[in-house]
This record gives sequence, structure tokens and C-alpha cells, in this order.
Amino acid sequence: MRTKSNSGKLQIQGSVIYYRRFRSRFLDKERDVIVWLPPSYKRDKSKYYPVLYMHDGQNILDPTTSYAGYDWRVDETVSKLIRYQEINEVLIVGIYNTPDRLEEYSESEKGNNYLRFIVEELKHFIDSNFRTISDRENSAIMGSSLGGLCSLRMVWKYPHIFSKGACLSSSFYYGENYAFKMIEEYKGQKKNIKIYLDSGEDGKRDAQKMYCLLSSKGYEIGENLDYYYDRGAGHTESAWANRLDRPLKYFFGK
Repeated sequence: MRTKSNSGKLQIQGSVIYYRRFRSRFLDKERDVIVWLPPSYKRDKSKYYPVLYMHDGQNILDPTTSYAGYDWRVDETVSKLIRYQEINEVLIVGIYNTPDRLEEYSESEKGNNYLRFIVEELKHFIDSNFRTISDRENSAIMGSSLGGLCSLRMVWKYPHIFSKGACLSSSFYYGENYAFKMIEEYKGQKKNIKIYLDSGEDGKRDAQKMYCLLSSKGYEIGENLDYYYDRGAGHTESAWANRLDRPLKYFFGK
């Protein structure tokens, strides 16, 4: 459960660090970045951690900054799974969105620059300032809706940097079905990545189509692909919060 301060406001479970107005030489707009520290981080100075990067960072931890007042409850879910020894400890990096979200999260000049920002600037900053396991095997990225599309683009274009991508209720249709074309037209060797897909009632057809496309390229359930259909679920932060444990266990499970 979340605790409340004396003012009655909900508090984030665990330790967080904010970097306000983080700048990039690739992007026009500054953005906030939040880092959630795993439970043993301050206690065990010899331990290093895998990292999960998440888009729409204002929505992942704090209902007061989240869209419509509901957050993903990442702090609660990760803490619970660690406490029950269902996943390894992981450091979470939340990247706030900006008014350029549509372009930054899709296939566009700003979208490609957003990926470069994460790969060339933000990841270097995080790995330089925190005790992370920085190799590709321990670097994951996650998002929903356009953030899911962006996560797929990241692991597909930068598999040497990120080995795991979670795509929840993804807008694969956006940009004239760019994501489907990206997979369909690929003729190279199978990329060494793990992909998580899901949907509620929204985007069910697109998620199933992407699952079939990836399967046709040699990706297999249980090995490097996972798919979940959340019957009756909507396109909301609370719906994604309710099934967040699935990609976390898939990527970081013991």
C-alpha cells in the first residue's frame, strides 16, 4: 500500500530522484526524468542493477502527475514482485513526454531523434550516475499506446543497446501502418531481442496482427515473444497497471 504524508497526499513507494528539464542536443524540448531506485540500492553499495526505461514517465508512479489522475503503480508492483522474489531488482527510468509526443513516439525525424536521445544521451547519463548493468541483456524499454510503438521501434533499430521491449496496447497502425511495414519488409537475420505484446479490447486486432508477423519471422512464445489479451480492458493507465506484472516477470523474472 502507498503511505500518505501529513498533508494527506499519496507518496511514491521507495526512493526516487527527479531530473527537471533534462536537455538533449537532438530534441527541441526539455523534459523531466524520474529514476526509481530498487529497495537494496542505498543499502548494498556493491550491487548493480538492470534498467527499465519507460515512456510517458509522468504516468508511471504518481497519480498527481498522471493523465486523468491514475498512474501505472510501477512503484507498488515492482516492490511487491521483488518482495515476493518473483523478479530481480530493477532500476526504473521514467521519461516524461512533451507536446511533441506524437512525433517523438512515431516514425519521423523527431521520432528518430528521440531514440537517439535515449541511446546516446540519457542511457549514458544513467549508466554514469547509477550502479547499472549497462549491457544490452539488462536494458529494457516499455510503453503503451504510441509508447508501445516507440518501444518496438527502439528494440528493432537498436537491438545492440536494448534487448527487451514491452508494447502495451500499442498504436501499431499509426503513421500509415509503419510498424507492420517495418516488420514485413525486414529480410535480415532474426534479431536477438525479446518482445512483449498485449492489448485490451482496444487494438486487439493490431496486437494479434503484430504477433502473427513476428511469429512469421521466427519469434516464438516462451522464447523471445509473449502475447496477452486482457479481455474487457480499456485503453487506460489503470488497465496497464493491472497487467504490469506480466512484462516485468517476462523480462526480469527469477
